[in-house]
Amino acid sequence: MASSGTTEPSPDPIPFNDLSRFAPDVRARIDAAVDRVVSSGWFVMGPEHDAFEAELAAYLGVAHAVLVANGTDALELAFAALGVQPGDSIVTVANAGGYSSVAARLLGAEPVYVDIDAGTHQATALGVREAIEGAPTPPRAVVVTHLYGGMAPVAEIVAVAREHGIPVIEDTAQALGATFEGRRAGSFGDIATTSFYPTKNLGALGDGGAVVTSDPVLAATVRRMRQYGWEGKYNIAHARGRNSRLDELQAAILRERLPELDAWNERRREIHRRYEAAVSSGARLVNTAGESFIGHLAVLETDDRDAVRDRLLALGIRTDIHYPTPDHLQPLIAREHAQPGLPVTERAAGRILSLPLFPELRDDEIDRICAALGQL
Repeated sequence: MASSGTTEPSPDPIPFNDLSRFAPDVRARIDAAVDRVVSSGWFVMGPEHDAFEAELAAYLGVAHAVLVANGTDALELAFAALGVQPGDSIVTVANAGGYSSVAARLLGAEPVYVDIDAGTHQATALGVREAIEGAPTPPRAVVVTHLYGGMAPVAEIVAVAREHGIPVIEDTAQALGATFEGRRAGSFGDIATTSFYPTKNLGALGDGGAVVTSDPVLAATVRRMRQYGWEGKYNIAHARGRNSRLDELQAAILRERLPELDAWNERRREIHRRYEAAVSSGARLVNTAGESFIGHLAVLETDDRDAVRDRLLALGIRTDIHYPTPDHLQPLIAREHAQPGLPVTERAAGRILSLPLFPELRDDEIDRICAALGQL
């Protein structure tokens, strides 16, 4: 005999991210910003662009911000401003998505990878020292990638690089707003870069990036290179020039979003704290919420990543992996430039899983994720 009972509907899936969830006041300000730009008739490098450069520099505590088309351009232009040439090497990590590797190779340089700390998944000062002192020729630059929203030990790494006369580039694309001893990520090195890709904590409604520095010579060099290498209009006088400009619409939108960044980062920390409290002994979260962590990603490390991912998916919880293949194992890089293995990096790549973490997550969704974490 058929049952007369009813089946409870499955709860709606929890997205890994949902960029359509705008608070009404934020949406209204963005709409007004777009209207302001459209009405102005100025769409490239106008007053919104210039104002956002000044506001971003002030927020980060640096003297100069130079807006560019995307985060990878920012890295390449920063390398070029420091004089990176074909055949040079740059020190970086292999677990951060390949962006510094791609930018270096665009200039004909080769990455030299350092292994990561097993707990934080960040580079260490000791690893950087060993890479510098073990290189056949001095590296041209050291990249400090602040990963998952947590700051690497940048002050220690800068001190090591200074001993050897090597400049430091900070990649803050995942840590914009993080602080250490009162200083923002991006204010420690010689030059820093960031991305405004829509999924970043400060995201545009399209692509964008920036190079920031307190060195006026480096800032001026990047400004020239982002616009064809012009010394003046239509006067090409500098190498490495290209067209890499943040448009006026994106600058206006980012101006409206920047004042919300600290509150959004705190909401991300709040969610991450709840995950930390809920997770069972069968897994661990790589980061701990605090001022030097802005909750870009909530990265879980577990012995049985694929099974955990399947279990979460069965509960309607979407996840992602950041990042599944380390740079030195990418087909092109491995084929053209073999490097020693990175055991900690390689082990971590098979154990990590990113949980949903964005400010607009609802409390009921967070409750469901926490309940699932407690059962791992």
